[in-house]
Amino acid sequence: MYTANPILKLGLPKGSLEQTTINLFAKSGWKIRQHHRNYFPEINDPELTARLCRVQEIPGYIEDGILDVGLTGKDWLLEQGSDVVVVSDLVYSKTSNRPARWVLAVAGDSPYQRPEDLAGKRIATELLGVTKKYFEDAGIPVNVFYSWGATEAKVVEGLADAIVEVTETGTTIKAHGLRVIAEVLLTNTVLIANKAAWEDPKKRQKIEQLNLLLQGALKAEALVGLKMNVPTGKLDNVLDKLPSLNSPTVASLRDGKWVAVEIVVDEGVVRDLIPELKEAGAEGIIEYALNKVI
Repeated sequence: MYTANPILKLGLPKGSLEQTTINLFAKSGWKIRQHHRNYFPEINDPELTARLCRVQEIPGYIEDGILDVGLTGKDWLLEQGSDVVVVSDLVYSKTSNRPARWVLAVAGDSPYQRPEDLAGKRIATELLGVTKKYFEDAGIPVNVFYSWGATEAKVVEGLADAIVEVTETGTTIKAHGLRVIAEVLLTNTVLIANKAAWEDPKKRQKIEQLNLLLQGALKAEALVGLKMNVPTGKLDNVLDKLPSLNSPTVASLRDGKWVAVEIVVDEGVVRDLIPELKEAGAEGIIEYALNKVI
């Protein structure tokens, strides 16, 4: 919602990262309400106003002070060369919590096996500056031109000999019959701030609050909590099975023959861990989701 004197003007990425970012903010404690065909969503914090912007544009808006803080990609920050403060890496993308890759890809049946094989050839990409620098640093003369979307199709249509395109899983690249021959850039979301805003104590405090809670929400996505009751005589057996984030919490119950144990663990181990805990003597095992881990 709008306020007459917000502390921060926040830039949120519109497009592929939009819904994932809004979900992340919700877990962090900020509810963002979008309006149809409106680039000014409401946010339940009177100290913030929010704008939806193309991720490519956010670094420039931050540098110029039009926005105080925002989320963009490390790739577009490098592409724009904007003079901003990089507050932190927020490693998430549209479908996963892994970095994305800009890759050099060619037709699956082409003779090209290495970047050097593309000397004198045409390369299509949206990431023009970074791609040019990649080939210049490698000493490979190529013709890099800007692709206005549908980049993967450029090779198929005979408009380019290779492309540099972003991918999370490689599925789209393979679906177009292309083959990756090199990685150009590893990228992830970053939280960036305007330099003047970062030097303002009140704004900086708010930016650091955003960063702390966003990082906590991201960390929590890979973790779950477990609670269980354990007979005191079997406690050591159960504790031996626990790969906890920190030392597990052990609390006495009214019945002195039992204790309650609580831990935070990686979600990926739970399906194997719970049967082991049950066999070791734990009972009443409860698994619960986490919003933030700070």
